[in-house]
Amino acid sequence: MDQLTQLESLSIHILREAYANFRNLCMLWSIGKDSTVLLWLARKAFYGHVPFPLVHIDTHFKIPEMIKYRDRLTREWKLPMLYGENKAALNTKQTFPDGNADRITCCRLLKAEALKNTLNGKWPRYRFNHKAGKYQVDENTEAFTGVIVGVRSDEEGSRSKERYFSPRDGENSWDVGDQPPEFWNQFKTDFAPGTHVRVHPLLDWTETNIWEYIERESIPTVSLYYDQGSGRRYRSLGCGPCTHPVESTAKNVREIIEELQSGKFANIAERSGRAQDKEDGGGLETLRREGYM
Repeated sequence: MDQLTQLESLSIHILREAYANFRNLCMLWSIGKDSTVLLWLARKAFYGHVPFPLVHIDTHFKIPEMIKYRDRLTREWKLPMLYGENKAALNTKQTFPDGNADRITCCRLLKAEALKNTLNGKWPRYRFNHKAGKYQVDENTEAFTGVIVGVRSDEEGSRSKERYFSPRDGENSWDVGDQPPEFWNQFKTDFAPGTHVRVHPLLDWTETNIWEYIERESIPTVSLYYDQGSGRRYRSLGCGPCTHPVESTAKNVREIIEELQSGKFANIAERSGRAQDKEDGGGLETLRREGYM
């Protein structure tokens, strides 16, 4: 098998192991390239069907095209879509830049806190009703104990410390120093009651692998990743006020791959356009220890 097929096979194996071992399982879909590849893999693993809810944390500051893309694929692929939000922080303007919070506080409230309480079922979740064609309050408030996430170890420093099956406590807090060993594709899936487990099927993929797979599989992606004529494009997607494009003339997937292979971004972090990373000392470990992706 070539490298992409090997990566695909392991990721599908991880997805099936997760489904077999965790009763209350969901998958996070941030709408970016990595989690969309993960969604594609899930559909492959289960023969076109996604047997667990997809969860998106809506900060209400996402670039509008991202939400349109999310809802279009939800309808076209009949996805079991949920979203959560921190309504209290939004209502009291504990936000950046239109409110009274700095970037890191805004991230903690709209992302980390919203994610934790959405997964725990403590805050309302909104499920897309395909018959009605709109989101409605989800009646199921049971906590998710297993969460599939599309993080890659090469993307950002704290993510390189993850395992394929990475335990958290009941509050989603992450003890970086207490992670199970994973040797020879042997994975620990039996955890004590009350343990919240993050599952990372893309851990060993690289940014180039992701784009090569998108090209091979013809996976639809948000057009923000491509230069629309301005000489700039987004390399990583997040909230509009804190995410900035990079200098690039890549107008399609093939040109992005060639750009990456040329070494143009060899010394530029993939998340260099994320302003909150700079304010947090260049990494997300503090937020991730508190439960963020």
